[in-house]
Amino acid sequence: MNFFQKQFSLATKRRGFHLITDEVLSHFPEIRTFSVGMLQVFIQHTSASLTINENADPTVRLDFETWCNKAVPEGDPDYQHDYEGNDDMPAHIKTALMGSSVLLPIKDGKLALGIWQGIYLGEHRNHGGNRNLIITAWGN
Repeated sequence: MNFFQKQFSLATKRRGFHLITDEVLSHFPEIRTFSVGMLQVFIQHTSASLTINENADPTVRLDFETWCNKAVPEGDPDYQHDYEGNDDMPAHIKTALMGSSVLLPIKDGKLALGIWQGIYLGEHRNHGGNRNLIITAWGN
């Protein structure tokens, strides 16, 4: 069994949902050595998330942002945690809802994603900054 782990930072992205599949794979050329395995992508932040979804139509990413903002609006007077602004607590809630990691199968040296699937970064802050990811792979 082979193991691989790497930490890297994504460049700052504007608020919203962004496809990062290619960025993740650019840091993991070793994937070609895995005939079968698993890849975990983990984000080291509590105000940005990861998920898998539609990789072709960019309006899906816009609709994800719209839904998140409707489901978890900013400026709720009941939120106590607002030290960093009105987007602070909503960003934490969105991250809890979306998740901080994804687990993907590796098959024949590639991610075994469906034809329309990609890895999304959900940036839930207005000024989130660089985001640190850890990718871990294991398999044969």
